[in-house]
Amino acid sequence: MAQQQTGSRKRKAPAVEAGAESSPSQGLAAADGEGPLLLKRQRRPATCRSMVHYLKVREVGGWGPAGLQGFDGEMRGYAVQRLPELLTERQLDLGTLNKVFASQWLNSRQVVCGTKCNTLFVVDVQSGHITRIPLLRDREARLAQDQQGCGIHAIELNPSKTLLATGGENPNSLAIYQLPTLDPLCLGDRHGHKDWIFAVAWLSDTVAVSGSRDGTVALWRMDPDKFDDTVAWHSEVGLPVYAHIRPQDVEAIPRAIINPSNRKVRALACGAKNQELGAVSLDGYFHLWKAQSTLSRLLSIRLPYFRDNVCLTYCDDMSVYAVGSHSHVSFLDLRQGQQNIRPLCSREGGTGVRSLSFYRHIITVGTGQGSLLFYDIRAQKFLEERASATLESSSGPSGRKLRLACGRGWLNHNDFWVNYFGGMEVFPNALYTHCYNWPEMKLFVAGGPLPAGLHGNYAGLWS
Repeated sequence: MAQQQTGSRKRKAPAVEAGAESSPSQGLAAADGEGPLLLKRQRRPATCRSMVHYLKVREVGGWGPAGLQGFDGEMRGYAVQRLPELLTERQLDLGTLNKVFASQWLNSRQVVCGTKCNTLFVVDVQSGHITRIPLLRDREARLAQDQQGCGIHAIELNPSKTLLATGGENPNSLAIYQLPTLDPLCLGDRHGHKDWIFAVAWLSDTVAVSGSRDGTVALWRMDPDKFDDTVAWHSEVGLPVYAHIRPQDVEAIPRAIINPSNRKVRALACGAKNQELGAVSLDGYFHLWKAQSTLSRLLSIRLPYFRDNVCLTYCDDMSVYAVGSHSHVSFLDLRQGQQNIRPLCSREGGTGVRSLSFYRHIITVGTGQGSLLFYDIRAQKFLEERASATLESSSGPSGRKLRLACGRGWLNHNDFWVNYFGGMEVFPNALYTHCYNWPEMKLFVAGGPLPAGLHGNYAGLWS
């Protein structure tokens, strides 16, 4: 299936990498829903044996489902509040790969990643072993020269974690792999996008949406059962054969009066409960679509901060979209109006918000300066460091914003680095992607140097 490997003097201001985020829904655990009523003779959960657990459950309403869920919810809320300050970093060696733009957990020890150098790979966070995954080629293999260097900007798993969507060898095409084998299923290379795919979101187990630099969003429907006769192994050379599909619907976002040429779709996020799709474009607009058999645009909103809007995520618990920009995170609660939650400022020197994820009421922010910040949307303030306990007082908030600084990673000391950065040894990495493994309290973070001309990478496991 896969090939393996072990794995300040300046002339002019260099370009800044646009980067990519991890998918709008990067927390791996979802809020528990209402369960069926317990039968009279049904056993109590075998795991509930601790006296502390018993007393806590008694406080919140006994052994019924509501009581257990209330306790679980309270404990999860406490865990997400306290976890960031307990995390410690272990850097991972990615060799000479260039800038990790996207990542997702596959299981408890494997993370799949995509890079600017158009490499799709799986890294074992325990052993550090890297497995490269072959990219899917268009039926008509014509990769334009100006597409070289775009890379893989999006990786998303469907809700049941049986399919993975990402870019193909041609960054305009949508590639679908089967999980857990990562065998190819199909490639959306017919009548789809005419420019790079920047974002992907799953609406259901078999329906995905892609957003492109050409200013369009495309809806794709795939049924693995229908591809059984098409997907096979080539008997002569042992290469996989996969289906070539076309989108069910393609819609263009409206041109803005201001900056009409920059309507590139940069990020997507799905509100599954309402079958809605949020999209952010580089002209500074948020667009909302109704996603069913086709895409129907509901509204477009001018964002309050419209420079470098490159990431978007959605909180199911609170029905709120969060948009990351050059220096702020804006919140959109469309049930209550366009914006009724105060935006937060990252205060990271104008290097931008590069990745976002929601889990319950905490939003994790990856910045262009190599740091992670954590914001409590209910309290509308950043999580703070805890002061050291003394004989006179117990530990409590210090008043300092909790900031996790990521390691140096690897940087290629090439001519661009020498000529434009004077051989500067320490250069912060933009955190283009991060994803949580909540059951095991782990956080994978990756990225690379922010300037477009610099070649390097960073990956770390925080646990």
